Amino acid sequence: MLKTLGTHIRGFVKESILTPVFMIGEVIMEMIIPLLMASIINDGVDAGNMQHIYLIGSLMVVAALVGLAFGIGGGVFGAKASTGFARNLRRAMYERIQTFGFANIDKFSTAGLVTRLTTDVTNIQNAYQMILRMCMRAPVSLICAMVMSFYISPRLASVYLVAVLLLGCVLGVIVTSAMKYFGQAFPKYDALNESVQENVSAIRVVKAYVREDYENEKFKKASNGIYRIFCKAEGIVAWNGPVMNLTVYSCIILISWIGARLIVRGSLETGDLMALLTYCMTILMNLMMLSMIFVMMTMSAASARRICEVLTEEPDLANPREPVMEVADGGIRFDHVSFRYKKDADAPVLKDINLEIKSGETIGIIGGTGSAKSTLVNLISRLYDVTEGRLLVGGVDVRDYDMEALRNQVAVVLQNNVLFSGTILENLRWGDLEASEEECVHACRLACADEFIRRMPEGYHTYIEQGGTNVSGGQKQRLCIARALLKKPKILILDDSTSAVDTATDARIRRAFAQEIPGTTKLIIAQRISSVEHADRIIVMHEGEIDGFGTHEQLLASNEIYRDVYESQTHGSGDFDESAEENPDVKGGV
Repeated sequence: MLKTLGTHIRGFVKESILTPVFMIGEVIMEMIIPLLMASIINDGVDAGNMQHIYLIGSLMVVAALVGLAFGIGGGVFGAKASTGFARNLRRAMYERIQTFGFANIDKFSTAGLVTRLTTDVTNIQNAYQMILRMCMRAPVSLICAMVMSFYISPRLASVYLVAVLLLGCVLGVIVTSAMKYFGQAFPKYDALNESVQENVSAIRVVKAYVREDYENEKFKKASNGIYRIFCKAEGIVAWNGPVMNLTVYSCIILISWIGARLIVRGSLETGDLMALLTYCMTILMNLMMLSMIFVMMTMSAASARRICEVLTEEPDLANPREPVMEVADGGIRFDHVSFRYKKDADAPVLKDINLEIKSGETIGIIGGTGSAKSTLVNLISRLYDVTEGRLLVGGVDVRDYDMEALRNQVAVVLQNNVLFSGTILENLRWGDLEASEEECVHACRLACADEFIRRMPEGYHTYIEQGGTNVSGGQKQRLCIARALLKKPKILILDDSTSAVDTATDARIRRAFAQEIPGTTKLIIAQRISSVEHADRIIVMHEGEIDGFGTHEQLLASNEIYRDVYESQTHGSGDFDESAEENPDVKGGV
């Protein structure tokens, strides 16, 4: 774990070295000042030597200023090192997440990844700064103060030694008891963030179903879980203060009593007692600081483990050693393909799929909910790897392609599309960063989006709010279709992506595809027969298997599922799932 995190200090090694150096310099200056103070009292005040007072006083001012300079330097370099370390960690995690396949993403919840990138990294940042500054300062200061105390009076210094040992044992028990609670706290942050994310992203549904009270209760439960854990942990840590104060004041009273007797006997000078009391406070305060460092280290250890989980997670998808960089055409062949989302799953989601699609064909895909239509097309752009068999695109196994080269030639338009905050043109250019405005307009005309865009106040420069909240579902789908067309792909997948548009617009989009991109292989997943009946061929999916594959006329004649759905939609105005529910005998029922 330390090796994994340590590699991300690069770029800030100099600051990481200078910080403890400056902190040691500050400690040395702090240790000199009590000795100078003792000299002023013993050789200046008691002897009435003003010249000595001025000289030593000047040295104290210089020592204080030098110590201040060292402290400022340590603070500045420590801040740079810790914030730079945090920046590197966030960047490395984010870049690592970009390499994950869908199976890796499924392993970590979205809320969990957000917590790791924010709260956990912040904990590591604070801990690293404390390590550079306090972990060096506190032990060195404690040791130096102890050495100076024994130098002045071994008898009185032995009081510190006993106090340090007793206090160390007590603080060790406190820290150990608190550790287990801090380890339990951070997974609960995931639950809290998940509650917030789910509520905000689905706020319209929450309000439509008047579920605010339910969501408030769910958030309250998650928040209270964190509250209770931290209350237990902080309740234990809170004993640091009383124990520390008891020890400090007991030592001060004991040292003052013993020191006063030694002064009366003439074996100790007043200035030396003052220095010893100062060192007493230094020793015990640094011991308490060390206990707080241990608490912070405990908290950060849990965060460090969670960060390392992301950094060390191996992507389930990787490029071959010598990847194929060019996709010859849009031909697709499934060769005895089976697929499981998890290797230990009882049954495959897709079962022995054998299918050949010629380049440039328009293929409709229809089937009930859960029939694995989307899973089938997700394999084409290698969002998942097949479990068994082979999937070939352009005559080459998709596992032999460079993933970026393959995905650049496969455009996918989903039913629930995502638009990003920015102008319409900026969103469209996700398909092609170099696309001119004329090319964007042409793609929007093909997707039947140009008309509504021009009615907007600023046309193609209209700002899209985060998530596309200022456009309708149908408009969002058409913008995403235009974005996909700008990729000029060899394969275009429409995953129920015209469900929010009317049938006339759906027909216009399909007609534009046939005329403008005849060489592109088009896979259209739909619930409406009207969206696929003019396709070259149609796949009928049922429970992860291909139940039928042929033209509209062939399937009407030979496939019971397709025929029943067609009759339901043309005579009963139903969709695929409705027909299955109304007719339990239909093989394609959900």
